[in-house]
Amino acid sequence: MKAAAIAPLLLLAACAATPAPCPAGTEPATVAEAYFGRNATGRGEVSEAEWRAFLADTVTPAFPDGLTATDGAGQWRGREGRIIQERSKVLAVVLPGQDAAQARSRLRPVEEAWKARFRQQSVLTVYRAACVGF
Repeated sequence: MKAAAIAPLLLLAACAATPAPCPAGTEPATVAEAYFGRNATGRGEVSEAEWRAFLADTVTPAFPDGLTATDGAGQWRGREGRIIQERSKVLAVVLPGQDAAQARSRLRPVEEAWKARFRQQSVLTVYRAACVGF
């Protein structure tokens, strides 16, 4: 490929990697969404009371500025190939001025606490850049 043909591709790649600025009245943020499965290994489902206690003693101190928790109904494929369905809790946290790495470092202890307390294998977490306004 000639250099003249490569230059536009490099310019296009650079543009794609540069996020657009946020519109007036908003600021850059990271939105983290964590999915907490409620099927606990070796016991019954994590109860609403147990979730509320976890929210109060672990999640809220980690994110005192605010969060949203909703009910979910998820499914995933287990190691043996069988589809497993379970109720879940979805935690959404908006972190203005923080990038995905900072958001992950704040959310990771919450995930680890959930896994340890309720014997979970994992917590699915999604991080995305956003523009937010309050």
